[in-house]
Amino acid sequence: MADMVDTTPLNRAVEQFADRLRAAPQSRLQRGAAAEALALARELARRAQLVEEPGRQPREMPDAGMFAAADQVMVAGHDLALVLTSEAEVKEAVRLVEEAQQRAGV
Repeated sequence: MADMVDTTPLNRAVEQFADRLRAAPQSRLQRGAAAEALALARELARRAQLVEEPGRQPREMPDAGMFAAADQVMVAGHDLALVLTSEAEVKEAVRLVEEAQQRAGV
């Protein structure tokens, strides 16, 4: 089995984004922060599924509403962290989270 990759930076990034989403006012969530979080969660979930089930069409994470967006980011981020195999993949995932958080404005 390959060496374990340190996914702490990704886990930290998704937890920070989720915490900020939970603390954000409803108006900020409505103005796009929740949509940005859902788009990120969908992308993280898509990437995890492509690793876990190569050759299978990834399923899209459903929109569970703006108040669930933080949880969806956490779940998708932690799922992806479990299947990453290189430092470069971790860095790329962290970059996606950080950019989404910036766009979300939280």
